[in-house]
Amino acid sequence: MSQQESKLPEAVISTRPLGFPWHTPDPFLFCVYHDDRYPAGNEKMGPAASLAGRELGQDFEGLDGWRMYHGRVVPGFPQHPHRGFETVTIVRRGLCDHSDSLGAAARFGGGDVQWLTAGKGILHSEMFPLLRRDGPNPLELFQIWLNLPRADKLVEPHFSMLWRDIIPRHVTRDEAGRTTEVTVVAGRLGELNALPPPPSSWAARADTDVAIWTIKLSPGARWTLPAAGRGTNRMLYFFRGAGLRVGERAIPSAHAVELRPEVAVPLEGGPDEAELLLLQGRPLQEPVVQHGPFVMNTREEILQAFADYQRTQFGGWPWPSEAPVHPREEGRFARHADGRIERPG
Repeated sequence: MSQQESKLPEAVISTRPLGFPWHTPDPFLFCVYHDDRYPAGNEKMGPAASLAGRELGQDFEGLDGWRMYHGRVVPGFPQHPHRGFETVTIVRRGLCDHSDSLGAAARFGGGDVQWLTAGKGILHSEMFPLLRRDGPNPLELFQIWLNLPRADKLVEPHFSMLWRDIIPRHVTRDEAGRTTEVTVVAGRLGELNALPPPPSSWAARADTDVAIWTIKLSPGARWTLPAAGRGTNRMLYFFRGAGLRVGERAIPSAHAVELRPEVAVPLEGGPDEAELLLLQGRPLQEPVVQHGPFVMNTREEILQAFADYQRTQFGGWPWPSEAPVHPREEGRFARHADGRIERPG
């Protein structure tokens, strides 16, 4: 090693075990990782299994490897409000049925991403229909909460879909022919640019260095994560696999790694496939006051959010059920608030 190389700062600042939810740095608020091994579905697209012993409406125990969450018939999250931030929902396996107070709706999954700007206020539901009746219905997703800056807390809500078929991917091989695949949900990797985020997102600004990537290393693969901008917050989440080296550090499975942004980071997979999530961005450096589904800058703004919600219901709920699911035969689609239908591929 040269004298110059020996003076390079270590890439890893700190590590921590993954909890629930995952700790995230500013400008992110948190990330929830759902990995449920749902059984076959019944005629109502709920689990074809006994729900005895579950606290329906508040089932987070993971009994038998799956949860009903706030759902009572179909797993998921019936209608609830948000204000002041964005949700980025990456559904890797299974399906999510979305409905909202704008009148928008969608069914997406298998690598699709929904990006929702709550802004001044929105109601939405996220249900997980179990379509297969002859076998299991696994569900795996990330939901990432990305904060909005003070100037954009009360923008108009915005609903958008990023379909898996058009999300940019970068595949490379190391000197031994082992592959690394990077899916670029937000940000830029070399000359590869992500699809445009919503217009008022912190990620839409050219100088915020926001990136949301998933990284898949084949067994033993080596790949160097390029440096980010100085002052950027950067976290790597090792959520699947038995072994990973980040720079000189061996990282245990199910750990988050805080990285020094200005340093390119050599990654090396272990004996099996390793999967990681990268979240990075320039911090907002604004006060964060959160109460449940509302994220503002002051306590007074939180109180106003509750008052506005009680007064307006953020436009009201246009669906006949608090937990709507789409017809079993419906494929992946999005219906926007203006009635426009969008289908992938």
